[in-house]
Amino acid sequence: MSGTGEQPVGIDELLERVRAGYGRIEPKAAYDSARAGEALLVDIRYAALRERDGLIPGALVVERNELEWRLDPQGSHRAPEATGHDLRVVVICNEGYASSLAAASLHRLGLHRATDLVGGFQAWKAAGLPVAGAAAQ
Repeated sequence: MSGTGEQPVGIDELLERVRAGYGRIEPKAAYDSARAGEALLVDIRYAALRERDGLIPGALVVERNELEWRLDPQGSHRAPEATGHDLRVVVICNEGYASSLAAASLHRLGLHRATDLVGGFQAWKAAGLPVAGAAAQ
């Protein structure tokens, strides 16, 4: 950050700042939006967590380090689901922290309706919403 005049911030403050820039979504609302075809759920959890805890049926699985490339509607490596900048994307991580930073990154790409799931996959599961392929519970 040298030369920018900005002071470094801690992760808690950074999360607060990025979350203030958009409305986050609760698990039931995300489920309803996805079922209605109004939102694309994007699971960025790493493989070991997906294998341990299972998958959200219908969610697009994109590793975090590929997220911007896969969801940029103008990108050469975009997923077929990345249909435009107006797409409502709900990013899901394990507990709802990394997904906030990922959603902010998508905003910088012009995906102005991107958000993340409050509490992440664990909140989804705790709400009793559908999970497929989970290991022994």
